[in-house]
Amino acid sequence: MILLMKNKYANRSKISEAKFRQIVKLFALDLDATQISQIVDLERKTVNRYLMAIRERIAGFCEAESPFQGEIEVDESYFGPRRVKGKRGRGAGSKTIVFGMKKRNGNVYAEIVPDCSKATLQAIIRGKIEPDSVIYSDNWHGYDGLVDVGYDKHYRVNHGKDEFVNGKSHINGIEGFWGYSKTRMSRHRGVNKKYFYLHLKECEFRYNYRNEDLYQKILKIVRENPLFYS
Repeated sequence: MILLMKNKYANRSKISEAKFRQIVKLFALDLDATQISQIVDLERKTVNRYLMAIRERIAGFCEAESPFQGEIEVDESYFGPRRVKGKRGRGAGSKTIVFGMKKRNGNVYAEIVPDCSKATLQAIIRGKIEPDSVIYSDNWHGYDGLVDVGYDKHYRVNHGKDEFVNGKSHINGIEGFWGYSKTRMSRHRGVNKKYFYLHLKECEFRYNYRNEDLYQKILKIVRENPLFYS
């Protein structure tokens, strides 16, 4: 017979609320599953199951965030192993392509995309950014025609000509997020593609709320949408 604990954060949980809160606190401090398992005296497999479930709630929370409005930087980035010799172009090889946007002095949003085509990028922009916003991008052709779909204020920098800042035109903010995310993920010595999305959204969440109490923030998210341990 399996003993199930009363736990308002995780239905049918096999651990107590106190133990769960301890896991969340250590996760908020950015400890990995191995470190947490040693501290809370639980199997790594058990801890990792809870961490993945927490990441799923965090991802859902991030996806529900309101549309962006104001001054917005947009860009794509590529995560994964080094490019395969002989393959060229954006996203060459087995890299995962991620499109992102960042409101200046505000939050960031990131999404895995199948390609960097005009149709793909514009569909996300139209769904996430209000038309009266100011958009900054590089000179990638996927951003061509934004004015034609209602974004009258679109400014670009031409990285191909070593132009990285032109007055207020730059994408330094979103590029900073790419650097932050890749540094965090490198600690895992490679993220399984199956779980890449959850780790990406964790990076987004940690970046957006880096000046808040992450422990309390996560507890609130999970309390409103408890985990289900089966």
